[in-house]
Amino acid sequence: METMRALIKGKPGTGLELASLPVPDIGPMDVLIRISRTAICGTDLHIWKWDPWAQKTIPIPMTVGHEYCGYVEKTGSGVTDLNPGDYVSGEGHLVCGRCRNCLAGRRHLCPNTVGVGVNRPGAFADFLVLPYRNVYKLDPAIPENLAATFDPLGNAIHTALSWDLVAEDVLITGAGPIGCMAASVCRFAGARHVVITDPNPFRLDLAKRLGATRTVDINKECLGTVKDELGMKEGFDIALEMSGHPLGLSDILEHTAHGARVSLLGIFPDKLEIDFEKVIFKGLILKGIYGREMFETWYKMSSMVRAGLDPSAVITHEFDALDFEKAFETMLSGKSGKVILNWS
Repeated sequence: METMRALIKGKPGTGLELASLPVPDIGPMDVLIRISRTAICGTDLHIWKWDPWAQKTIPIPMTVGHEYCGYVEKTGSGVTDLNPGDYVSGEGHLVCGRCRNCLAGRRHLCPNTVGVGVNRPGAFADFLVLPYRNVYKLDPAIPENLAATFDPLGNAIHTALSWDLVAEDVLITGAGPIGCMAASVCRFAGARHVVITDPNPFRLDLAKRLGATRTVDINKECLGTVKDELGMKEGFDIALEMSGHPLGLSDILEHTAHGARVSLLGIFPDKLEIDFEKVIFKGLILKGIYGREMFETWYKMSSMVRAGLDPSAVITHEFDALDFEKAFETMLSGKSGKVILNWS
């Protein structure tokens, strides 16, 4: 029996382990992908730390990981539009295809979504099986490391492009990798001021390299002062909440203009009190964001990258897959952007 390397959550507690597993079989409508690069996600950190969310969500054992690129190794008998050797990534959310939203073309809103690397075996392995409908062919000109980050880049693009950004003033709360990529997207799409907040100087510097026009260390500066400095009289037109911290949302409610549009991507750790008086009297529009639009966001990000969008500065480290412990330590240090694992 042919085997492969895989990073699995094999038992409760901190960390992951490298295991040898059988190469998975494929069905008639599946594709076997030989993984080349993967990227570590915040979700993977939750699983590594085995926090309360991971404990109630992740079945053990589970091969984790859902940010990747690779090459088609084999296709099922019913797959006609993909061939061995094709350069691909894939949508990590598998939907039912039969609910109201799926049938209406709103697959990103499927209530029956199953996640790669969360609810079914993931991409931190030499091979991944994926239904052919979830496989996305990549332009060969896109570097592998960048292609491995298309999942979170899609989060950033879906969050930002939910609104018309041209000449608008944008506030991003949270300079994690997705927040930093969102700064790049907003600038590329024509925003005027792109202001990003965070307490981490390393991440703020990364955001500046990716296009933020003003970074704000929330331990040292006040957004009110920054607005005055930038000559903003009515507040931010658009806000992207990427921090998952209550103070991030509070800053958005306080410093956005009347009628501002707000995307909420960050996941808050506990139940949250919201000042709905500000939401109501300022006429704010709040939109929850989960994942990517399938597959409009994939088309958008591929086209934007080919047109000159370059978020590659968000990739700060690369490790051999066997050095996964060092890679996770780097990610947990707070002094990194995206961290790549090389499987080839």
